[in-house]
Amino acid sequence: MIIQLQKNISSADIKIIYQTLEAQKYSVTKVNTQFENYLICIGKVDIDIRNIGHLKGIKDIHRVSDSYKLVSRKWKTDYTKIDLGNNIIIGNGTPTMMAGPCSIESEEQVSKIVEHLVKNNIHIMRGGVFKPRSSPYAFRGLGIDGLKMMHQQCKKNNIKIITEVMQVSQIHEMIDYVDIFQVGARNSQNYNLLDALGEIDKPVLIKRGVSGTIEELLHSAEYIFSKGNERLMICERGIRTFETIYRNTFDINAIQVLKDKSHLPVIADPSHGIGIREYVPKIALASLFAGADGVIYEVHEKPEEAYSDGQQTLNFMESENLIAKINTVKELL
Repeated sequence: MIIQLQKNISSADIKIIYQTLEAQKYSVTKVNTQFENYLICIGKVDIDIRNIGHLKGIKDIHRVSDSYKLVSRKWKTDYTKIDLGNNIIIGNGTPTMMAGPCSIESEEQVSKIVEHLVKNNIHIMRGGVFKPRSSPYAFRGLGIDGLKMMHQQCKKNNIKIITEVMQVSQIHEMIDYVDIFQVGARNSQNYNLLDALGEIDKPVLIKRGVSGTIEELLHSAEYIFSKGNERLMICERGIRTFETIYRNTFDINAIQVLKDKSHLPVIADPSHGIGIREYVPKIALASLFAGADGVIYEVHEKPEEAYSDGQQTLNFMESENLIAKINTVKELL
């Protein structure tokens, strides 16, 4: 059960609500976010919510059977929208595009990609500066200096930044230069990191784990919401299966299931989803028809020279062709 509290509720009214719930053998957890104040109530016996809803100080009350309460669609009729400012809104019914390289490599590289994004009316740039790599000898990013350089160029061109954070200690040094924090597949169950991201007022995109289930992804989002941050997105990026001919198995089913189970925006990552450049555009388009609120994909001027993931990265011409098709799909949708 979720109880939304009125913002001006008195401590005396809260005490009465707690006493009433505890008398019904319910445990109560208070959650204060940047938008609302909630009580998350867990009990073994269903009660008539009308016996609670009339109490002073309660704004609304919802019965939610899902174990992931706050991100569940069962209590929120409207889908969540993420407002990044400058009229950039994710989840407003028009698919949002995010594009950029796997890794930030140099100032020249960033400059050319920003120019490509501006030319094609894309307002969010992805790019990794802290890179989790399978091999310890692979390029692992330029770190905070690369992020500052990226921020400088993006800010001049009104481009928002999404980049991956890997550990709690990085949040503080990154926060002034990031518009969306990305939690990568390897960290989707790093609960210390999720807790810390719940304590900031910046949007967070959480990617599905490499072998993660849909419910595990939703529980990861619940960790962040329960710590106070409602500005969340979830991302389908493919999962590991027995198939070896492509990098991952992009779970197209998951997109609509996530839209039914959660009120959060759902973003598709076709680059990691299949890992083969020539197939990325088709998977991107398929994800939009399946109901995705946006697409995040990798682009580089010369993918064959990219420091990482060149095999799944579109060049500028391929990216422009995809953008044109997505614009057509937007009209159809």
